[in-house]
Amino acid sequence: MSEHPPFAVTVDLAVFTIRDGALAVLLVERGADPYAGSWALPGGFVEPQEDAETAAWRELHEETGVAKFDGHLEQLRTYSAPDRDPRMRVVSVAHVAFAPDLPEPSAGSDAAGARWWAVDDVLGAPDGPTLAFDHEEILTDARERVRAKLEYTTLALEFVAEPFTLPELRRVYAAVWGLAPDLGNFRRKVLGTDGFVVPTDSHDSAGGRPALLYRRGSARVIQPPMLRAASD
Repeated sequence: MSEHPPFAVTVDLAVFTIRDGALAVLLVERGADPYAGSWALPGGFVEPQEDAETAAWRELHEETGVAKFDGHLEQLRTYSAPDRDPRMRVVSVAHVAFAPDLPEPSAGSDAAGARWWAVDDVLGAPDGPTLAFDHEEILTDARERVRAKLEYTTLALEFVAEPFTLPELRRVYAAVWGLAPDLGNFRRKVLGTDGFVVPTDSHDSAGGRPALLYRRGSARVIQPPMLRAASD
């Protein structure tokens, strides 16, 4: 049998939430080489007894102090460029996760720091951080995955805590897409899609005019989709 070079499987997580009206991503400052001092997505090596999802939640907690949360988690794709990690051949199973009101992180494990960043301050920002490994590519793909899913699914609901108002839900689309959907079209899609949202008997009077409060419905697909406007 021929000898094979060292090979490892890792997980990386693009964890999103909405903070101060903007889509935010959780990053860690690497405390060890390679890329010591650079910012990166949370992640690490998959242990022999673990599956990828278990490793993802474990690494998230070890590096940021953020425990497994109720929200959305899915695999994004596998990143396998031969030179993506200078230590050895490493294949990463990247994940996307998001939920409302996620907590402030605290650096742990081999992380020197951990914090939320507005995605727009990371991707394409001239004074933004340079991400380690191929994490800029992963983050770019993750943001596009979320943007696309909000067009044809009800996953925007996973960014708001219940109960919520329609303006709060519309602000999720504005944060993720970078542009709020047309108000009339938004209301028609949300209220016209059976099971998208369920009205409660309560109103939110904060800010003046009372707004009806809603909860998540059972619908998962928006058909036809709520397409985002083309951005400049």
